[in-house]
Amino acid sequence: MGEKTIKNTSVGLVLLTVCFTASIVRSADSFSDDQLSFFETRIRPVLIEHCYECHSQETKQVKGGLRLDHRAAVLRGGDRGPAIVPGEPDQSLVIQAVRHESLEMPPQGKLPAGVIADLVKWIEMGAPDPRVGDALVEPVASSQTGDQHWAFQPVREFQRPPVMDVSWPTEELDFFVLNRLEQEGLSPSSDADRYTWLRRVSFDLTGLPPTVSEIREFLGDPSESAFQRVVDRLLSSRAFGECWARHWLDLVGYADQIGTSNDIFAEHAWRYRDYVIDALNSDKPFDRFVREQIAGDLLPYEALAERVTNLTAVGFLVLGDLEIVEADKAKLRVDAIDQQVVKTSKAFLGMTLGCARCHDHKFDPISQDDYYAIGGFFNGVDSVYETGQGVWSDVIANELPESETQVLERERRAQLHEERIVALKDERDQATARKTQIDKSLKNKKEKVPTSEELTKERDQLAGRIGKLNQEIAHAEFFKPSIPKVYGVQEVEKPANMRITIRANPRALGEEVSRGFLQTVSAEVPKIPAGSSGRRQLADWIASRENPLTARVVVNRIWQKLFGAGLVKSVDYFGVRGDLPSHPELLDHLALRFMTDGWSQKEVIRSLVLSRTYRMSSRHDDHGQEVDLANRWLWRMNRRRLDAESLRDGLLAVSGRLQASSGGPSLPLEFPENVANINPKNVNPPSFRLDKWRPEHEFQRTIYLPIIRSAPQRGPGVLLNVFDFAQPAEFVGQRSVTAVPTQALFLMNSPIVKKHASNLAARIQAGGVQDIERLELLWMCTLNRPITNQEKQDAEAFLAQAGESGWTELCHAVLVSNEFLMRL
Repeated sequence: MGEKTIKNTSVGLVLLTVCFTASIVRSADSFSDDQLSFFETRIRPVLIEHCYECHSQETKQVKGGLRLDHRAAVLRGGDRGPAIVPGEPDQSLVIQAVRHESLEMPPQGKLPAGVIADLVKWIEMGAPDPRVGDALVEPVASSQTGDQHWAFQPVREFQRPPVMDVSWPTEELDFFVLNRLEQEGLSPSSDADRYTWLRRVSFDLTGLPPTVSEIREFLGDPSESAFQRVVDRLLSSRAFGECWARHWLDLVGYADQIGTSNDIFAEHAWRYRDYVIDALNSDKPFDRFVREQIAGDLLPYEALAERVTNLTAVGFLVLGDLEIVEADKAKLRVDAIDQQVVKTSKAFLGMTLGCARCHDHKFDPISQDDYYAIGGFFNGVDSVYETGQGVWSDVIANELPESETQVLERERRAQLHEERIVALKDERDQATARKTQIDKSLKNKKEKVPTSEELTKERDQLAGRIGKLNQEIAHAEFFKPSIPKVYGVQEVEKPANMRITIRANPRALGEEVSRGFLQTVSAEVPKIPAGSSGRRQLADWIASRENPLTARVVVNRIWQKLFGAGLVKSVDYFGVRGDLPSHPELLDHLALRFMTDGWSQKEVIRSLVLSRTYRMSSRHDDHGQEVDLANRWLWRMNRRRLDAESLRDGLLAVSGRLQASSGGPSLPLEFPENVANINPKNVNPPSFRLDKWRPEHEFQRTIYLPIIRSAPQRGPGVLLNVFDFAQPAEFVGQRSVTAVPTQALFLMNSPIVKKHASNLAARIQAGGVQDIERLELLWMCTLNRPITNQEKQDAEAFLAQAGESGWTELCHAVLVSNEFLMRL
């Protein structure tokens, strides 16, 4: 496995880079008291907080053969060998990892700069460590390997476990959680208050805060059924799909750009984004969703709209970071297949098949033959084609079928468009004729006269206008109304199995491998119709109830989005070196219920957010913290910062400037200044510049903004660069979360945030006559709870001293507060 793969798999796998082995060994008594004190006060707490969960004697499965709770184990290291060189921090892999120079440790987010400095100083000292107490016990390896690994076993049905406090659960899943808590001697946290729960569920399901009227309506209904009504309202809103679609697009590597080279625009990508939003809002069964993504173009259909949906869905296979600047077309083809294998295996199966491209998987029971067996399904399609422009290729775009009404409407628009082009050309001809006349007049003048200056000015204006008209005409010719298209694939004329590419070299071919499924999971041999790629059979296998991975992966991802951590923490990797489920019976219970309920994601979400487990507060508890520091047994709700989209959309919502959208193209390609290289004679293909934005972009939800791979996000989306937006060149099921000074600096100094504060201040001042009314409204619409007496006194005192800008400054302070940034 490469470093990139290791980084994105699991906590345990990443923390293998934190092996504290040493090439220079000193005995514990050779260190000074000050050095040992430094370890006890500055280093041991870091290891306990960030490492012991996976690397201590108390861990049921010590990851990577590495323990960090004993000096001898620290010096010996783990499976990956030495990670520190005592006295040489810059040569130590652990320092590179915590600095995020190569690997990234810990995966939850970069450590504070001060902690990293302490680790550097510790290694410079020679890594003093007094932990020499008991004898070192050999670490326990992964509890299951190969075919016996838990993730490859059939999903089983478990009976509701017994609990002592039978009054606590409200959903079936609560019994599984409470049973484990009682086994560990823990008690669940008290319920969150209604304000907190409503803010939590609103952000989790829609990415937006509750409105003041929604808060008042919920608080005005004391019945238990009020919770159900809130959840039903949120799930039925368009905002639900707009929020949850982004989770899936992270796994797709979605962007409005083809590859990363030369800013090539993906003109039709938005149709796939809108398809995902609609699929979630309509609660499309996930097994159908799978089949459409992988083989929608091969599925039967009864209506034209169904055919359009099926073709659009196949964009999943090509809307990643395909490198289209490649002279070696054979390499381009096998690289495209590799991306499809990697994406499909991670998104649907939670496995890293890409590791087996050149050799058998080093950890999982996945052979090189397995990789090429799956790759063979994609070997039967073309994903890219040569453009005829040098080394360039492009992603295949298929035409969508149109109804008679749609054809007539397109022809009407085409006629109007052609009339506009004619008008532009007429204006250009007239301007050119007038300029020619002026040029002749100026040339024939023997001396300077007053009218010459006027003629010269007119001529220069005409020259500028002619240049702009040439640009507009070229742009209009290029973007004539045409049959709508979507990105996808096309079956090749003679689909065939794939041959092993030795060291990924498409010209060094090994044996042919028959198309098939993962042997560890299924020994079934697919019956592939003659002349077919077999993608439909692959989709059927992935979406089968007999496949033990798919349902587990989906419900685990849903759990992670709602609780902050998956039941399997390594949400993208269910392999042998991934994390074990904290609640394996609960995971299977949810997976089985998911399939039984018709693969409905909304039903899973509904049951989770209506559970007593979800309703718990996130309050600290000394005993719970001592027994279960990482909250793996779920004795409280995890606190977490809003993701980038929720933060930006939340700022728009509370300031009253958020505008609804029904989708459509993200890139503003309608502006000629945003498009380059549209002359077909150019060596490079058409590209975009994003010099001009639509006015509405500033106020639309983040899901509708252009997503760019080749550079930081621009314009209204700059906030995404600061708050851990997923890199669209990767396939990510769980984003990293960082806490760095640049985030605070952005919130305090960004003109965008200041503008939100100003808009919010105007809204608040218009919402009440007296300051007390305005303060109550400010707290309710931003923090979604009543203002306390102490906050009221502090705010009134501030306003009395701040002068005219007081309300804007107060609103700014609230918007950058931890409570606004956090989902509690």
